[in-house]
Amino acid sequence: MANVLKKIMVVLLVVAGLSLISGCTDWKKKYNGLEVEHRNLMGRYESCMSDLDQAATGKSELISNLNAARQELADLKGQIENGTDDGGWGGLNPEFDLEKGTITVTLPNTVLFEPGKAEIKKSVISELDQIASVLLDKYRDKDVSVVGHTDSDPILKTKHLWKDNWELSSARALAVVRYLVKKGIRAKTLGGVAAGEFRPVADNSTASGKAKNRRVEIVVYTYD
Repeated sequence: MANVLKKIMVVLLVVAGLSLISGCTDWKKKYNGLEVEHRNLMGRYESCMSDLDQAATGKSELISNLNAARQELADLKGQIENGTDDGGWGGLNPEFDLEKGTITVTLPNTVLFEPGKAEIKKSVISELDQIASVLLDKYRDKDVSVVGHTDSDPILKTKHLWKDNWELSSARALAVVRYLVKKGIRAKTLGGVAAGEFRPVADNSTASGKAKNRRVEIVVYTYD
């Protein structure tokens, strides 16, 4: 009986030893796994911190450039208003939005086009040439939108040409875009926008208001 008990004890000790060895092995594997995960997380953390530092530097440079551009635009606006420098725009009377960084030149449709048509009058080529000259000289790499507008009157005499005011305003905007491209403005910087009757600047219930609403705007985005 004593021998049997001894044998049982030996077996139990062997099993316990094996379990202990196995447990140590499992804990070592878990430790090694956690250590690898820790190194990975530290690597990701350091990478994120580096990205944040670069982003902060980029943001600082962007703010500095934006402030410089805003000041330059404000100076140009002041010079034009004071009559000391027209910026090349001559009598085109550009409008400045310092917040958006835009310069907008507005040409009445009656100057550019015959009623209900989208062919540019030869008599206004000099105005468009002047605009093209300024764009090439000072804003060659800036985006430019050409926005066509109409009054609220439905198309009657030329309704066989245009479905609605949107279509007419689109054709007029694109006519100006194509002319500017012919004068050397890069096509990738230009965009044509059809606003139709939906962005009025005056009351469409009066003839003078309608005249103001019929227009083409050339918008230069001076901020990158």
